[in-house]
Amino acid sequence: MNLARVALPFLVLLLAGCNTGRVTNPRAPGPAVGNAVGYVAGGVAANVVGAGVGVVEGAGAATEKTFNSDRRIVRTWTTEVTSDGRTIRVPVEIEVDEYGRPIGQPKPAR
Repeated sequence: MNLARVALPFLVLLLAGCNTGRVTNPRAPGPAVGNAVGYVAGGVAANVVGAGVGVVEGAGAATEKTFNSDRRIVRTWTTEVTSDGRTIRVPVEIEVDEYGRPIGQPKPAR
């Protein structure tokens, strides 16, 4: 008897949502409103999840950029005249960012 009291409500709840065919008219006011509310709730939930994913990906990209140790060096050559009259070419190196804007003089290589 106790098993029947537990099993019967469980069985009713289990079978209550198992219908795969259309029982109601989707154009009737009740189901139409229900579908509209479902679409709106799904759209809002998807946007909230998408915003969360965007925040996490943006934080990851910012963290990656902080620890990026790639150096971009642009080398140009200048012509100088030494004290004994010789003309030589001297390299001038400028460190640039990923857009080619100068950052400053590069650190000496070790």
